[in-house]
Amino acid sequence: MRFASYFEIPRISSNAYKVWQRNKDVFMKDIKLNFLPPFLEPILYLIALGFGLGRFVESIDGVPYAQFIAPALISISVMYASFFECSYGSYVRMYYQKTFDAIIATPLTIEEVIAGEMLWGATRSMINATVMIPVIALFGLIDLRYSLLIIPFAFLGGLLFAAIGMCFTAVTPNIMSINYPVLLFITPMFLFSGTFFPLSALPQIIQYFAVAFLPLTHVVNVIRSLGYGVLELSLLFDVVWIIIVCAILFVLSINMMKKRLVV
Repeated sequence: MRFASYFEIPRISSNAYKVWQRNKDVFMKDIKLNFLPPFLEPILYLIALGFGLGRFVESIDGVPYAQFIAPALISISVMYASFFECSYGSYVRMYYQKTFDAIIATPLTIEEVIAGEMLWGATRSMINATVMIPVIALFGLIDLRYSLLIIPFAFLGGLLFAAIGMCFTAVTPNIMSINYPVLLFITPMFLFSGTFFPLSALPQIIQYFAVAFLPLTHVVNVIRSLGYGVLELSLLFDVVWIIIVCAILFVLSINMMKKRLVV
């Protein structure tokens, strides 16, 4: 496959929704179990870090530590939900369950299958955000009015991480190899994207790297601002960065998966 072909615009119809619907139906079968992690995780993190460790941490920019990390917890959940859904989850459906083979045997195309997978991954992120927001709001750590805007934004952020996860799925030789991008890419983002401490605490070169190459940095910036109820013009840069990179990786991931499944 020529390099330019990796960026060919895929042909996707509304049939991609059928893949989304199939994954949704599977999700709903274990809805209680699937809703438990996004409900409990913010409580555990807030108690352990926000209120426990936070007692020994000075306020950050005049904001209590628990309030500082609360929006970051939503951002992390957005990243994890879609990335793992479109890496481990998609790999299992592709290789072990042969779900992709079964769907492609119908009138649906490979492009529509992969697009549907990523749309579902983004939906998982939106579901997690929707569950976490009222939980965190009960602690009085976010502005509930503006925080409702986090829900549609979580879909956009989730689509970005879904595309990233799908790119790794396209080149992963076996399911255990997905541990490499988790260790070398996802974990650094978890730690160094302004999640548990401001980027200004890091050396300037690392700050530049985080802004340029770590998607979670931009997701955290937007969700934190919405959580605080503060909308600044600088957020436009974060949103535009996410949209551009998401569009590129969305196209790239579909073409990479097409090459893997066809060959």
